[in-house]
Amino acid sequence: MTKTIAIIGSGMMGSALAFPLSDNGHTVRLVGTPLDEEIIASIQTRGFHPTLKFRMPKNVTAFLFGEMAKALDGADFVVGGVSSFGVEWFAREVLPALPDTMPVISVTKGLKDLEDGSMITFPEYLQQLCPANKRPLCAIGGPCTSYELAARQHSTVAFCGYDEGVLQMLKETFETSYYHVTATTDVRGIETAVAFKNAYALAISMAVGIKQSEDGLDCTLSYNPQAGIFGQSVREISRFIQFMGGQPEHIDFGAGDLYVTVYGGRTRKLGVLLGRGIPYAEARHILQGITLESVEIATRSARAVRKLAAAGKLNAEDFPLLLHVYDVITNGAKVKIPWEKFR
Repeated sequence: MTKTIAIIGSGMMGSALAFPLSDNGHTVRLVGTPLDEEIIASIQTRGFHPTLKFRMPKNVTAFLFGEMAKALDGADFVVGGVSSFGVEWFAREVLPALPDTMPVISVTKGLKDLEDGSMITFPEYLQQLCPANKRPLCAIGGPCTSYELAARQHSTVAFCGYDEGVLQMLKETFETSYYHVTATTDVRGIETAVAFKNAYALAISMAVGIKQSEDGLDCTLSYNPQAGIFGQSVREISRFIQFMGGQPEHIDFGAGDLYVTVYGGRTRKLGVLLGRGIPYAEARHILQGITLESVEIATRSARAVRKLAAAGKLNAEDFPLLLHVYDVITNGAKVKIPWEKFR
């Protein structure tokens, strides 16, 4: 049975999800946030998404945020297409406008650190922000870049949530011959794995920027250092999945997401600049105007680790790479990978 889906947020990933939905014959209503007016205008006039660089499928209709009520009329469920910086906005401006039973599945990756150092997933955080609302809140995680999804490249992702019936409905609605979905109730495992990958992709990308070996030879590719840091990253993410009470086997979605993030995008650009010895403040100036979720999750998670370690709930020495990334970003430290502390 075909469905009508409203995607709130016309960023790259939210918009890319319109492709498998459209290919399955569903009606998609793409609603821009107040920051997306140029994107919506381009889709409405030319059918072209200016940042995704793709023409949108014919059965996708674009709406300005002021037209959200019209887009929601008759919709079966909502896709939350905002970044981690828009979570509070989504809870304030979107969730209250939805019917109480309407499912929501979010593309937002990240964790929220609380005052005591504990961390919660964004589905849990959204529930805290809207405690009276009991609708099913689900999330998408895994190695999938928006532009390759729009190009219909094979992508494997996890849909996580606590309602198995809703998860199965979402899986059947989205899944295509190229968009492969695993449904799981392990929300903490999936969300932790894919959130932490942003911080560790930054660490691996630093190795790309460190081009010179000790004897002066040009080591532009730096595959050995990248591989070593990748291994340590997986170990540290696995430790936090276990701490969060997630299922250890879901490290595969985090590792896959880590792999794809290192090979391109904003996080790689920042990591390379830092690896070249450019101070964080200067690197941010070079990349001004670019949203960097990797910085947000790195600072949040490292801050949480320090507080939890101080409370005796975990060992800070189990996260040397994460804490080094934090020092580079927050304290202006120079990149010096702590190899001797690995494992």
